[in-house]
Amino acid sequence: MRKRVWIPAALLGIAAIGFFGFAPGYVEGSMNVVDGKPLIKVSDEAQALHKTLTIVDLHSDSLMWNRDINQRADRAHMDVPRLQDGNVALQLFSSVSKTPKGQNYDGNGADTDNITLLTIAQLQPVKTWSSLVERSLYHAAKLDSAVAASTGSLVAVSTAGHVDGLVALRNGKTKAVGAMLTIEGLQNLEGKASNLDRLYNAGFRMAGLTHFFDNELGGSMHGLKKGGLTPFGRDIVARMEARGMIVDIAHLSHTGVAELLAMATRPVVSSHGGVQATCKVNRNLTDDEIRGVAKTGGVVGIGYWEGAICDTSQRAAAKAMKHVRDLVGIDYVALGSDYDGATTVRFDTSKLVQVTQALMDEGFTEAEIRAVMGGNALRVIRAGLVPMAKAPAAQ
Repeated sequence: MRKRVWIPAALLGIAAIGFFGFAPGYVEGSMNVVDGKPLIKVSDEAQALHKTLTIVDLHSDSLMWNRDINQRADRAHMDVPRLQDGNVALQLFSSVSKTPKGQNYDGNGADTDNITLLTIAQLQPVKTWSSLVERSLYHAAKLDSAVAASTGSLVAVSTAGHVDGLVALRNGKTKAVGAMLTIEGLQNLEGKASNLDRLYNAGFRMAGLTHFFDNELGGSMHGLKKGGLTPFGRDIVARMEARGMIVDIAHLSHTGVAELLAMATRPVVSSHGGVQATCKVNRNLTDDEIRGVAKTGGVVGIGYWEGAICDTSQRAAAKAMKHVRDLVGIDYVALGSDYDGATTVRFDTSKLVQVTQALMDEGFTEAEIRAVMGGNALRVIRAGLVPMAKAPAAQ
């Protein structure tokens, strides 16, 4: 009898090991896809130029998935070896703490969550199962561990001095990749300003106020009400600017974007997305919003997936970048891939030379390509990481 009880229990254990070991990787591979469509031919001139660029990508969601980013993977879009292949100097890694079931660009409530099941399936610490801030702190610890285990190929960046040190390191011909922490939606504050201090102390240096649903800080482009900033949201923006945390308007409602740009005293970024002039999707920026970002001295990060550029082609991405350049000038264009963000793309980070070639084909000069591929983003990050006067005390 005891044997009969043991056998089902053993089978259940084996099934659990199979589920928890296999399911997270399967989910990631099915949600972060390279579509296999033809790439453009890369000239020797583009290849040579690409090798000399200092490249910055303002957004990826790789920390959400259950794999070691120091190891080359055969799925999804990004890891350190592929960042090195693509000559990326600085990668911004986002923490995604919550996404709604049935996620879409038009209207999502805040009453459901996909990430809870993901944290359980990945066997993350139990405290992450019910706490959004703990999920982000776990992501920060995960990146810290990756930096420590990388033997110098991955370098943490959280100050302007770190940025300068990274550039100097790469000028010495090392392939070290900088890593900076960002946040996709400050619902992880859980309504407490004191949690911003915890996140800052964990290394986070940029944050978007909202993600795919309205939260305590304001409305989302994809929320139900799509309202403006709340008093709590305005307070957090002021605290971020004082702290030296860059404010990101990606996913914020159009009303919220207008209100934030009106109150901003430091450069603001749109870390990943597109422009409505070339891809009329509600998550993308209007010309007035692009002008507003430029007025703050910030940058617009252009992505490579359908929702950002209405295609997955490198040429569509280059056309969106060209629109920003022609509208407000070359100083306000940047890269924002949204790699590993449940997106389908044509090329992973190892093939970023595709963007260099597409920009050349659109008539961008060498100086303009250097600015778009990383120079502009470095300028904004250096400036944005410097704290202002003493930050307000948390309530």
